[in-house]
Amino acid sequence: MVATAATSSIFPIPSPNQDSGAKNAKLGPGSAGLGLKSKSASGSLQVKANAQAPSKINGTSVGLATVESGKNGDDMSSPPARTFINQLPDWSVLLAAITTIFLAAEKQWTMLDWKPKRPDMLIDPFGLGRIVQDGLVFRQNFSIRSYEIGADRTASIETLMNHLQETALNHVKTAGLLGDGFGSTPEMSVRNLIWVVTKMQVVVDRYPTWGDVVQVDTWVSASGKNGMRRDWILQDCKTGQILTRATSVWVMMNKLTRRLSKIPDEVRGEIEPFFMNSPPVVEEDSRKLLKLDDKTADYVRTGLTPRWGDLDINQHVNNVKYIGWILESAPLPILESHELSSLTLEYRRECGRDSVLQSLTAVSGADIGNLGSNGGVECQHLLRLEEGAEIVRGRTEWRPKYVNNLGIVGQLPAESA
Repeated sequence: MVATAATSSIFPIPSPNQDSGAKNAKLGPGSAGLGLKSKSASGSLQVKANAQAPSKINGTSVGLATVESGKNGDDMSSPPARTFINQLPDWSVLLAAITTIFLAAEKQWTMLDWKPKRPDMLIDPFGLGRIVQDGLVFRQNFSIRSYEIGADRTASIETLMNHLQETALNHVKTAGLLGDGFGSTPEMSVRNLIWVVTKMQVVVDRYPTWGDVVQVDTWVSASGKNGMRRDWILQDCKTGQILTRATSVWVMMNKLTRRLSKIPDEVRGEIEPFFMNSPPVVEEDSRKLLKLDDKTADYVRTGLTPRWGDLDINQHVNNVKYIGWILESAPLPILESHELSSLTLEYRRECGRDSVLQSLTAVSGADIGNLGSNGGVECQHLLRLEEGAEIVRGRTEWRPKYVNNLGIVGQLPAESA
């Protein structure tokens, strides 16, 4: 209303005549906003002004005028006119809105363009890894979490084995071969076939610690006529040092009959394009694993039962769990003074959720009561059902703690042409 009054003094427009005899009364700047009164001839009309008009618009002085009616028959002054000046938008509000939009867009772009600022951080913390070397090797990074380390402040052997298993499954998934099963291809799922591991060899040169970032590379090769070999190399992302090497042999089993199966031609056609022609990263240990019994075992742990969380999607105990059960019967003095340097396992049969197991260990080449003066220790292991059926045979080698072999003893297979 104030703006209308101000512009009307610059661009007046005619309006209908009011009561004749009205007389204009001009008020000085000091009178605005004081509740001014104007009396009519009969004393019944009162006009109040409560606004302060601007003193200048475009360099022209303006004042606020009120009207006294009923005197001398003069016409009432015209009401303020609407002009193009007072219809312009408030540019300050528009500018503030544009600034807010740009700041919000910049924040979103910064979040999308996030990149690690430290070399020890994960390159792809939310990804599932990637396929490298002409599509034959799968690579994935892991950060060692606080809940994955043990009493020695290093990652446990179970942690490393879980990372190996995870990369194997993600390899199948990333290659587009994951069917309706735990690592099964589409053709395997149609035929109710699953993979089962028969042999595993692991060599640990050094255990990573909390906060370390490790890189796991894995690939597959043929193993005989009806088997598949999978290899892994785990190395420190920061130094490139190889920490762990592992190789394994897998065969197919019918999940309904629980019998081993040959590889069908349709399944072979799916997996053979991903086979890599390379030797195993761990040289095969051809020494025979001994069969232990109550007489030959030095330590026996009984009453081991699977929990529901120990079962995998195929309703049998996950093979990593067997390692923990095997070490249940390892003598405490060895666990306190030595660390596991190599592991060889032969899987004889699967274990279900209702099984009750026994863990047997025999120690060779060491005096358990005087481990401090000895070097390496070797143990033989057997995991069996209570009625005697064998589940896993194993052999472990141990080295004194803090005397790790830090040399690089394995290499990633050379890139294929």
